[in-house]
Amino acid sequence: MIPIIRLRKLWFAISGILFLGSILSLAVWELKFGIDFTGGTIQEIHWKYERPTGDALRATFKGKGIDDVVVQNSGERDTILRFKEIDETKHSDLIDQLKYDFATKGGGATEDVLVEQSFSSIGPTIGNELKTKSYYALAIVLLAIIIYIAWAFRRVSRPVASWKYGVAAIIALLHDVVIPTGVFSVLGHFLGYEIDILFVTGLLTVLGFSVHDTIVVFDRIRENLLKREGSFEEIVNFSVNQTIVRSVNTSFTVMLVLLAVYFFGGESVHNFTLVLILGVFFGTYSSIFIASPILVLWHNLKQRRSR
Repeated sequence: MIPIIRLRKLWFAISGILFLGSILSLAVWELKFGIDFTGGTIQEIHWKYERPTGDALRATFKGKGIDDVVVQNSGERDTILRFKEIDETKHSDLIDQLKYDFATKGGGATEDVLVEQSFSSIGPTIGNELKTKSYYALAIVLLAIIIYIAWAFRRVSRPVASWKYGVAAIIALLHDVVIPTGVFSVLGHFLGYEIDILFVTGLLTVLGFSVHDTIVVFDRIRENLLKREGSFEEIVNFSVNQTIVRSVNTSFTVMLVLLAVYFFGGESVHNFTLVLILGVFFGTYSSIFIASPILVLWHNLKQRRSR
Protein backbone atom coordinates (compact mmCIF):
# COMPACT_ATOMS: atom_id res chain seq x y z
CA MET A 1 0.00 0.00 0.00
CA ILE A 2 1.35 3.42 -0.98
CA PRO A 3 1.83 5.73 2.04
CA ILE A 4 0.14 8.66 0.29
CA ILE A 5 -1.16 10.37 3.40
CA ARG A 6 2.11 9.97 5.29
CA LEU A 7 3.92 11.79 2.48
CA ARG A 8 1.43 14.68 2.49
CA LYS A 9 4.09 17.28 3.26
CA LEU A 10 5.78 16.42 -0.03
CA TRP A 11 2.51 16.77 -1.99
CA PHE A 12 1.70 20.03 -0.23
CA ALA A 13 5.18 21.38 -1.02
CA ILE A 14 4.88 20.54 -4.73
CA SER A 15 1.43 22.10 -4.97
CA GLY A 16 2.46 25.09 -2.89
CA ILE A 17 5.35 25.90 -5.23
CA LEU A 18 3.13 25.59 -8.31
CA PHE A 19 0.30 27.56 -6.69
CA LEU A 20 2.51 30.41 -5.49
CA GLY A 21 4.30 30.49 -8.84
CA SER A 22 0.93 30.81 -10.59
CA ILE A 23 -0.18 33.61 -8.26
CA LEU A 24 3.12 35.42 -8.86
CA SER A 25 2.75 35.03 -12.61
CA LEU A 26 -0.80 36.40 -12.52
CA ALA A 27 0.30 39.33 -10.35
CA VAL A 28 3.25 40.26 -12.56
CA TRP A 29 2.10 39.39 -16.08
CA GLU A 30 -1.67 39.08 -15.59
CA LEU A 31 -3.80 37.41 -18.26
CA LYS A 32 -3.91 38.44 -21.88
CA PHE A 33 -7.63 38.78 -22.53
CA GLY A 34 -8.96 38.22 -26.03
CA ILE A 35 -11.60 40.26 -27.80
CA ASP A 36 -14.37 38.25 -26.11
CA PHE A 37 -13.54 40.31 -23.01
CA THR A 38 -11.90 43.46 -24.39
CA GLY A 39 -14.02 44.03 -27.49
CA GLY A 40 -12.99 43.71 -31.13
CA THR A 41 -13.74 41.84 -34.33
CA ILE A 42 -13.68 38.17 -35.33
CA GLN A 43 -13.51 37.37 -39.03
CA GLU A 44 -13.48 33.89 -40.57
CA ILE A 45 -12.31 33.51 -44.17
CA HIS A 46 -12.33 30.50 -46.46
CA TRP A 47 -9.64 30.56 -49.15
CA LYS A 48 -10.63 28.92 -52.43
CA TYR A 49 -7.07 28.22 -53.50
CA GLU A 50 -3.92 28.64 -51.43
CA ARG A 51 -4.14 29.92 -47.84
CA PRO A 52 -1.85 32.93 -47.21
CA THR A 53 0.68 32.90 -44.41
CA GLY A 54 0.07 34.74 -41.17
CA ASP A 55 2.83 37.25 -41.93
CA ALA A 56 1.31 38.05 -45.34
CA LEU A 57 -2.10 38.64 -43.79
CA ARG A 58 -0.67 40.85 -41.06
CA ALA A 59 1.10 42.94 -43.72
CA THR A 60 -2.20 43.52 -45.52
CA PHE A 61 -3.95 44.50 -42.30
CA LYS A 62 -1.09 46.78 -41.29
CA GLY A 63 -1.38 48.55 -44.64
CA LYS A 64 -4.96 49.36 -43.65
CA GLY A 65 -3.91 50.68 -40.24
CA ILE A 66 -4.88 47.57 -38.28
CA ASP A 67 -2.14 46.26 -35.99
CA ASP A 68 -2.04 43.39 -33.48
CA VAL A 69 -3.95 40.93 -35.66
CA VAL A 70 -4.24 37.41 -34.22
CA VAL A 71 -4.20 34.80 -37.00
CA GLN A 72 -5.44 31.23 -36.45
CA ASN A 73 -5.60 28.58 -39.13
CA SER A 74 -8.64 26.31 -39.12
CA GLY A 75 -9.01 23.24 -41.29
CA GLU A 76 -7.17 23.16 -44.60
CA ARG A 77 -8.14 26.51 -46.10
CA ASP A 78 -9.83 28.55 -43.38
CA THR A 79 -8.38 31.41 -41.36
CA ILE A 80 -9.79 33.01 -38.20
CA LEU A 81 -8.68 36.61 -37.67
CA ARG A 82 -9.06 38.68 -34.50
CA PHE A 83 -8.39 42.42 -34.44
CA LYS A 84 -9.72 45.74 -33.18
CA GLU A 85 -13.26 46.86 -33.91
CA ILE A 86 -13.80 48.48 -37.34
CA ASP A 87 -16.79 50.07 -39.08
CA GLU A 88 -18.57 48.69 -42.14
CA THR A 89 -16.78 51.00 -44.57
CA LYS A 90 -13.36 49.86 -43.43
CA HIS A 91 -14.59 46.28 -43.38
CA SER A 92 -15.61 46.44 -47.05
CA ASP A 93 -12.34 48.14 -47.97
CA LEU A 94 -10.38 45.44 -46.12
CA ILE A 95 -12.13 42.62 -48.00
CA ASP A 96 -11.33 44.28 -51.33
CA GLN A 97 -7.70 44.64 -50.31
CA LEU A 98 -7.46 40.99 -49.26
CA LYS A 99 -8.92 39.90 -52.58
CA TYR A 100 -6.49 42.11 -54.47
CA ASP A 101 -3.39 41.08 -52.50
CA PHE A 102 -4.06 37.36 -52.69
CA ALA A 103 -5.51 36.97 -56.18
CA THR A 104 -4.29 33.73 -57.73
CA LYS A 105 -1.36 33.79 -60.09
CA GLY A 106 -3.33 31.64 -62.51
CA GLY A 107 -5.34 34.59 -63.71
CA GLY A 108 -8.41 34.05 -61.54
CA ALA A 109 -10.60 37.03 -60.74
CA THR A 110 -10.17 38.64 -57.34
CA GLU A 111 -13.77 37.74 -56.45
CA ASP A 112 -12.80 34.06 -56.61
CA VAL A 113 -10.00 34.29 -54.07
CA LEU A 114 -11.93 34.09 -50.79
CA VAL A 115 -15.30 33.74 -49.13
CA GLU A 116 -15.99 35.59 -45.88
CA GLN A 117 -17.84 33.04 -43.76
CA SER A 118 -18.46 35.25 -40.72
CA PHE A 119 -17.77 38.74 -39.44
CA SER A 120 -18.80 39.86 -35.96
CA SER A 121 -17.86 42.68 -33.62
CA ILE A 122 -17.97 42.79 -29.83
CA GLY A 123 -18.02 46.17 -28.11
CA PRO A 124 -15.86 46.82 -25.02
CA THR A 125 -18.96 47.24 -22.83
CA ILE A 126 -20.26 43.79 -23.77
CA GLY A 127 -16.76 42.39 -23.26
CA ASN A 128 -16.52 43.78 -19.74
CA GLU A 129 -20.00 42.50 -18.94
CA LEU A 130 -19.01 39.04 -20.18
CA LYS A 131 -15.88 39.12 -18.02
CA THR A 132 -17.93 40.00 -14.93
CA LYS A 133 -20.44 37.24 -15.65
CA SER A 134 -17.57 34.76 -16.01
CA TYR A 135 -16.33 35.64 -12.51
CA TYR A 136 -19.87 35.25 -11.16
CA ALA A 137 -20.26 31.87 -12.85
CA LEU A 138 -17.07 30.54 -11.28
CA ALA A 139 -18.02 31.87 -7.83
CA ILE A 140 -21.55 30.43 -7.97
CA VAL A 141 -20.26 27.02 -9.05
CA LEU A 142 -17.76 26.92 -6.18
CA LEU A 143 -20.43 27.89 -3.63
CA ALA A 144 -22.86 25.31 -4.99
CA ILE A 145 -20.21 22.60 -4.72
CA ILE A 146 -19.53 23.42 -1.05
CA ILE A 147 -23.26 23.26 -0.24
CA TYR A 148 -23.76 20.00 -2.13
CA ILE A 149 -20.80 18.19 -0.57
CA ALA A 150 -21.74 19.36 2.94
CA TRP A 151 -25.24 17.96 2.36
CA ALA A 152 -24.04 14.72 0.74
CA PHE A 153 -21.70 13.95 3.66
CA ARG A 154 -24.06 15.13 6.41
CA ARG A 155 -24.22 11.62 7.93
CA VAL A 156 -20.46 11.48 8.38
CA SER A 157 -19.87 14.07 11.08
CA ARG A 158 -17.11 12.22 12.93
CA PRO A 159 -14.23 12.50 13.25
CA VAL A 160 -14.39 15.34 10.66
CA ALA A 161 -17.44 17.57 10.24
CA SER A 162 -19.30 17.13 6.93
CA TRP A 163 -18.80 20.75 5.86
CA LYS A 164 -15.04 20.26 6.04
CA TYR A 165 -15.28 17.80 3.15
CA GLY A 166 -16.74 20.63 1.10
CA VAL A 167 -14.01 23.07 2.11
CA ALA A 168 -11.30 20.50 1.34
CA ALA A 169 -12.84 19.94 -2.10
CA ILE A 170 -12.91 23.70 -2.75
CA ILE A 171 -9.25 24.06 -1.77
CA ALA A 172 -8.45 21.32 -4.26
CA LEU A 173 -10.60 23.05 -6.90
CA LEU A 174 -8.80 26.37 -6.36
CA HIS A 175 -5.57 24.44 -6.87
CA ASP A 176 -6.97 23.02 -10.13
CA VAL A 177 -8.11 26.42 -11.42
CA VAL A 178 -5.26 28.69 -10.33
CA ILE A 179 -2.40 26.56 -11.66
CA PRO A 180 -3.74 26.22 -15.25
CA THR A 181 -4.62 29.93 -15.20
CA GLY A 182 -1.08 30.71 -14.10
CA VAL A 183 0.27 28.57 -16.95
CA PHE A 184 -1.83 30.60 -19.40
CA SER A 185 -0.48 33.80 -17.84
CA VAL A 186 3.05 32.62 -18.68
CA LEU A 187 2.01 31.48 -22.16
CA GLY A 188 0.25 34.79 -22.75
CA HIS A 189 3.33 36.78 -21.76
CA PHE A 190 5.84 34.81 -23.80
CA LEU A 191 3.79 33.29 -26.64
CA GLY A 192 0.79 35.61 -26.91
CA TYR A 193 -1.87 33.11 -25.75
CA GLU A 194 -5.17 34.91 -25.20
CA ILE A 195 -8.03 34.18 -22.81
CA ASP A 196 -11.44 33.83 -24.45
CA ILE A 197 -14.86 32.52 -23.48
CA LEU A 198 -13.76 28.97 -24.34
CA PHE A 199 -11.11 29.28 -21.62
CA VAL A 200 -13.84 29.99 -19.05
CA THR A 201 -15.85 27.06 -20.43
CA GLY A 202 -12.78 24.87 -20.02
CA LEU A 203 -12.30 25.96 -16.40
CA LEU A 204 -15.94 25.18 -15.58
CA THR A 205 -15.52 21.77 -17.19
CA VAL A 206 -12.38 21.19 -15.12
CA LEU A 207 -14.29 22.08 -11.94
CA GLY A 208 -16.90 19.45 -12.74
CA PHE A 209 -14.33 16.78 -13.56
CA SER A 210 -12.18 17.50 -10.53
CA VAL A 211 -14.98 17.57 -7.97
CA HIS A 212 -16.39 14.35 -9.42
CA ASP A 213 -13.05 12.63 -8.90
CA THR A 214 -12.72 14.07 -5.39
CA ILE A 215 -16.22 12.97 -4.39
CA VAL A 216 -15.45 9.39 -5.46
CA VAL A 217 -12.51 9.36 -3.03
CA PHE A 218 -14.53 11.04 -0.25
CA ASP A 219 -17.37 8.58 -0.76
CA ARG A 220 -15.00 5.67 -0.27
CA ILE A 221 -13.69 7.33 2.90
CA ARG A 222 -17.27 7.64 4.13
CA GLU A 223 -17.96 3.96 3.48
CA ASN A 224 -14.78 2.80 5.21
CA LEU A 225 -15.39 5.03 8.23
CA LEU A 226 -18.66 3.15 8.81
CA LYS A 227 -17.29 -0.37 8.42
CA ARG A 228 -13.53 -0.38 9.19
CA GLU A 229 -11.55 -0.03 12.39
CA GLY A 230 -8.43 2.10 12.67
CA SER A 231 -7.26 5.67 12.93
CA PHE A 232 -8.68 8.32 10.63
CA GLU A 233 -5.34 8.62 8.82
CA GLU A 234 -5.18 4.87 8.20
CA ILE A 235 -8.73 4.75 6.85
CA VAL A 236 -8.15 7.72 4.54
CA ASN A 237 -4.92 6.23 3.20
CA PHE A 238 -6.64 2.89 2.63
CA SER A 239 -9.52 4.60 0.82
CA VAL A 240 -7.23 6.63 -1.46
CA ASN A 241 -5.29 3.49 -2.38
CA GLN A 242 -8.57 1.76 -3.21
CA THR A 243 -9.58 4.48 -5.67
CA ILE A 244 -6.21 5.56 -7.09
CA VAL A 245 -6.19 3.03 -9.95
CA ARG A 246 -9.72 4.03 -10.96
CA SER A 247 -8.82 7.75 -10.90
CA VAL A 248 -5.63 7.33 -12.89
CA ASN A 249 -7.23 5.05 -15.49
CA THR A 250 -10.19 7.37 -15.99
CA SER A 251 -7.96 10.43 -16.37
CA PHE A 252 -5.57 8.58 -18.67
CA THR A 253 -8.32 7.69 -21.13
CA VAL A 254 -9.60 11.29 -21.08
CA MET A 255 -6.06 12.58 -21.65
CA LEU A 256 -5.63 10.35 -24.69
CA VAL A 257 -8.70 11.89 -26.30
CA LEU A 258 -7.67 15.44 -25.40
CA LEU A 259 -4.14 14.95 -26.73
CA ALA A 260 -5.56 13.63 -30.01
CA VAL A 261 -7.79 16.71 -30.30
CA TYR A 262 -4.91 19.04 -29.40
CA PHE A 263 -2.46 17.66 -31.97
CA PHE A 264 -4.86 16.74 -34.77
CA GLY A 265 -7.81 19.07 -34.20
CA GLY A 266 -8.26 22.59 -35.49
CA GLU A 267 -6.08 25.38 -34.18
CA SER A 268 -9.16 27.26 -33.01
CA VAL A 269 -9.70 24.72 -30.18
CA HIS A 270 -6.06 24.42 -29.10
CA ASN A 271 -6.39 26.76 -26.11
CA PHE A 272 -9.63 25.14 -24.96
CA THR A 273 -8.09 21.68 -25.22
CA LEU A 274 -4.93 22.78 -23.42
CA VAL A 275 -7.02 24.07 -20.49
CA LEU A 276 -8.73 20.70 -20.25
CA ILE A 277 -5.42 18.81 -20.44
CA LEU A 278 -3.92 20.86 -17.62
CA GLY A 279 -7.15 20.72 -15.61
CA VAL A 280 -7.56 16.96 -15.90
CA PHE A 281 -3.94 16.38 -14.89
CA PHE A 282 -3.99 18.67 -11.86
CA GLY A 283 -7.55 17.64 -11.00
CA THR A 284 -6.49 14.01 -10.74
CA TYR A 285 -3.43 15.01 -8.74
CA SER A 286 -5.43 17.10 -6.27
CA SER A 287 -8.09 14.43 -5.76
CA ILE A 288 -5.45 11.95 -4.70
CA PHE A 289 -2.71 14.02 -3.10
CA ILE A 290 -4.40 17.23 -1.87
CA ALA A 291 -8.09 16.87 -0.92
CA SER A 292 -7.86 13.78 1.29
CA PRO A 293 -4.57 14.76 3.00
CA ILE A 294 -6.20 18.11 3.87
CA LEU A 295 -8.88 16.22 5.81
CA VAL A 296 -6.21 14.33 7.75
CA LEU A 297 -4.25 17.51 8.43
CA TRP A 298 -7.40 19.22 9.69
CA HIS A 299 -8.24 16.26 11.93
CA ASN A 300 -4.72 16.08 13.38
CA LEU A 301 -4.69 19.81 14.16
CA LYS A 302 -8.00 19.44 15.97
CA GLN A 303 -6.67 16.56 18.04
CA ARG A 304 -3.56 18.51 19.02
CA ARG A 305 -5.66 21.46 20.21
CA SER A 306 -7.90 19.19 22.30
CA ARG A 307 -5.00 17.70 24.23
